[in-house]
Amino acid sequence: MMASSDSMPAVAGGLARHIPVLGRRAVEFLAVRDGGIYIDATFGAGGYSREILGAANCSVIGIDRDQRAIALGADLVQAAGGRLVLVEDRFSNLLAVARSCGYAAVDGVIFDLGVSSMQLEGAERGFSFRLDGPLDMRMGGGGPSAADVVAAASERELAAIIATLGEERHARAVARAIAARRRVAPIKTTRALAAIVERVVRARPGAIHPATRTFQGLRIFVNEELPELAAALTAAEQVLKPGGRLVAVAFHSLEDRIVKSFLAGRSRKGGGSRHLPEAAAPAATFRVLTKRPIVPDDAEINANPRARSAKLRAAERTDAHPAAATSAAPLPRLPSLADVVRGRP
Repeated sequence: MMASSDSMPAVAGGLARHIPVLGRRAVEFLAVRDGGIYIDATFGAGGYSREILGAANCSVIGIDRDQRAIALGADLVQAAGGRLVLVEDRFSNLLAVARSCGYAAVDGVIFDLGVSSMQLEGAERGFSFRLDGPLDMRMGGGGPSAADVVAAASERELAAIIATLGEERHARAVARAIAARRRVAPIKTTRALAAIVERVVRARPGAIHPATRTFQGLRIFVNEELPELAAALTAAEQVLKPGGRLVAVAFHSLEDRIVKSFLAGRSRKGGGSRHLPEAAAPAATFRVLTKRPIVPDDAEINANPRARSAKLRAAERTDAHPAAATSAAPLPRLPSLADVVRGRP
């Protein structure tokens, strides 16, 4: 239960300009309470952490693989007066992060999935086709960049990545154009890649930029976002207390599908087969709180157009033991990032 407004501790410092999508609803589903411990698994610009800290006299562990996000959160850490700890790490490691902070279990975990506006606005990060910069796209500092993938992936692999993760109908033509151009010169900048795509995918009035889906597919692949999400959901299941809440806000159909599939699998009660003994069927580890995803209303979409594709799903942890440490969410069949960069067929 949320604290009353007159007892909510104010948190005035930090990144006040960031308004989290569905922030109020997310905090309601987290059921933030005094003394609770919450993990903001995708700290970003700190919007959800601020909402949680303002809702009750609780503590938050903020995780982000982006070193810049952690550095920019210093003011919010100071304003929170010891109630916020920031950790630079991948959110798939949230169980280990919680334990390193001294907590065996927590009361809530929230995910805000996808790329942040802060990352898109920096040309040097290479996320945006509207700004010229190095073709990077890495959320963290290490690992192969988008330029590495564009240089090393076969034409067939590029087409699969762009079609599956970018949902681009013209993926084969885009991959063919990339392969032809890189035989002439390396593709190292965002503007160079966007120009290649624009020659293949025709712009339509009122439609998204022709390079949107190609950039999206490469970004998701470079950061291994879908395997990371599947692993993070399993980690959240392990770290949540009975009655603890899981909230995920997704902006991409593939992300939302993984969350939906995971929660459906983990909330399904045993006894599905009459040929198996009842004891063999695993108990449900979650109770789904959102039969249908929560979406922003018109006022929020008008105030923040980025919110238009958001879907919020929430569930409550039961007292059943965590399921086997395997994902209940199916992932697209694609080569791994490591194999692509190594050139393995």
